[in-house]
Amino acid sequence: MKKYKVFIDGSEGTTGLRINERFKNREDIEILHIDPELRKDPAERKRLINESDYTFLCLPDAAAIEAVALVDNDTTVIIDASTAHRTNPDWAYGLPELSEEFRERIATSKRIAVPGCYASGFIMMAYPLVKMGIIGNDYPMTISALSGYSGAGKKAIALYEAEDKSNELWAPRQYALKQQHKHLKEMKAIPGLATEPIFIPIVDDYYCGMIVNLPLHKSLMKIRLTPEELRDRLADYYKGQRFIRVANYGAEEEYNGYFNANEMAGLDSAQIFVTGNDDRIVVSAMFDNLGKGASGAAVECLNISMGIDPATGLVL
Repeated sequence: MKKYKVFIDGSEGTTGLRINERFKNREDIEILHIDPELRKDPAERKRLINESDYTFLCLPDAAAIEAVALVDNDTTVIIDASTAHRTNPDWAYGLPELSEEFRERIATSKRIAVPGCYASGFIMMAYPLVKMGIIGNDYPMTISALSGYSGAGKKAIALYEAEDKSNELWAPRQYALKQQHKHLKEMKAIPGLATEPIFIPIVDDYYCGMIVNLPLHKSLMKIRLTPEELRDRLADYYKGQRFIRVANYGAEEEYNGYFNANEMAGLDSAQIFVTGNDDRIVVSAMFDNLGKGASGAAVECLNISMGIDPATGLVL
């Protein structure tokens, strides 16, 4: 069995740690470790990046761009979990379930951008709706979303888990109030929208899990479907996919009429629900912001690039 050399640049961050966890029992992966004292040293990072078959970038945008510039060979595959390259047309976008074209680009590219967590949920709903002509690319979209605090980074995690946690952290917190969230660019670019959607993200006092909601007015749809018909169209679009599944119509009854945002915690797959009535429909994507929304998606892209079962090392 061939062993692939993998370097995780930024391995101490939440995404990097979770990627490491998914490699624990894999005999086909050799992790290249960096001395903690040299983790920001450009020369040592360059050495490890170029020695690797695959390098994951779990870094802020500027550091990710710097890391790509350190590559001096044409063999190392870069899988970037930052925002830096998600709308760069020269990079594959790491949501292979969208189409065979997306999957093929991931399989053959040396540069792969892992989608943002909120963006993953929105795009897995919006892309097929636009692609199938059910809504126009000019549909006035508004997205509400709820996430656990793990997606906010190490500093925020420490605040939420502190013994003397401040009172405001016990309640859900709406943010990105100026409509400048970093995921908006890919939310517009990947489905080919005319404008960025209005986006209302909320972080709450639980560790991980996410739900992203896309409400639709039937009167504004190009193809006016009932909720059940819309569910069937999405189910047909994702037929045979293991990482994105469309729940049966009426599945909310299994949850006693509630959706728990942490229902998919610990999993690397996503589930789509369609609810509402004949006038107003809500399409919802539920998944783990650290799974299909981050490290799970990154490892899925690695597996596709390696030409092996995409679910290797993952939990569906």
